[in-house]
Amino acid sequence: MTVPDPVLGPWAKAFPPRLWGSALSDVHTARARLSEFITPVLVLGTEALGHNERTVAGWARDAGVMLAPHGKTTMSPALWQRLLAEGAWGITLATPWQVELAVSVGVQRILLANDLTDIAAATRFSEHAARGVRIVVWADSLAMVARLARHTGPVPLEVMVDVGGADGRTGARGFDAAVAVAEAIAAEPNLAFAGVAGYEGPFGATREDIAEVDVFLRELLAVHERVAQLVAGRPILSAGGSEWPDRVAAILGGRTDTDVIVRSGAYQVHDDGLYRRESPFGTAVGAERLHSAMHVFSRVVSQPEPGLALLDAGRRDVSFDIDLPEVQLLVGRGPLEGRITGLNDQHAFLRTDAEAPAVGEVVRLGLSHPCTALDKWRVIPLVDDPDADNPLVIGAVATCF
Repeated sequence: MTVPDPVLGPWAKAFPPRLWGSALSDVHTARARLSEFITPVLVLGTEALGHNERTVAGWARDAGVMLAPHGKTTMSPALWQRLLAEGAWGITLATPWQVELAVSVGVQRILLANDLTDIAAATRFSEHAARGVRIVVWADSLAMVARLARHTGPVPLEVMVDVGGADGRTGARGFDAAVAVAEAIAAEPNLAFAGVAGYEGPFGATREDIAEVDVFLRELLAVHERVAQLVAGRPILSAGGSEWPDRVAAILGGRTDTDVIVRSGAYQVHDDGLYRRESPFGTAVGAERLHSAMHVFSRVVSQPEPGLALLDAGRRDVSFDIDLPEVQLLVGRGPLEGRITGLNDQHAFLRTDAEAPAVGEVVRLGLSHPCTALDKWRVIPLVDDPDADNPLVIGAVATCF
């Protein structure tokens, strides 16, 4: 794979002036300390990344499933490369543009976990396939199948039937509708039926919803068993967001005649919010707990009244769609009791019943939902130990949002 290696400059948020003019790949030789960086700064801890990658890859092998982690979580080819090196089957993506990016950096197997209606994109994907890149897309209706069949690419486009459910997201509604779409794909000479896919996330917000998730996965399996013989080669059966990979493996996994592919994307970075609460690793699954690899370091810019500190990280720097950031520690002084009660574009409101941190001190924050945290950063430093008083920056990765 070829990963982006931009020359750093003032555009690289948080990076210090002494690194401007350096290639991203040379950051590891600079031996910079995090204290040199301009706050706020998002970091990724390499120890946590490695632990999470190894833990889930080992679990997948034991569970009899393959991994195609969802690349939209990080949109970082350097981080995708780590997943592929750990044995991932391929990378999942959500939009035609994301697929084109993956092809451009050398990803060889791609699942487009979305229904494709762009005929021009279908033609390009067929052209990529003719050059040896495997791209598999979804369709959930007869109209969509007919539209995809109009592509003018040199080889048949691989298409899976997208199975959904009432009040879910995309996907053919019900067994009969899904079977009809699969049969229509298989009947089109310009298409190649590849298998069955779905997304169980809409049917289970918490672990209390396990029964509803299992009902959906069993319907997905029933469709697969009905239409698998329509696949010319080895069928794909795919599901699995980052909250329910254990149920996907339990119900769909362990098949010797099918590639069962789990698409969980958040496990590599993990978090200190949604996935810490809902991930099955370390609880429902016997594997070790995952560790959050992402933290934001933010400086106190005002301490205007007792119990209140204003930090320099806001909505442009941290995720806030599910949980507000978590107050974790005061750099150089240890754990800090407090909570973030609100965000402006460039400020966070830190409330504490203890003495508020002083102007100029740096607070480490934990974040929730990596999909909406990393998209605010074009380059992200990698650190050896985010718990250290002054972590060593040992590299950096670029994102392509």
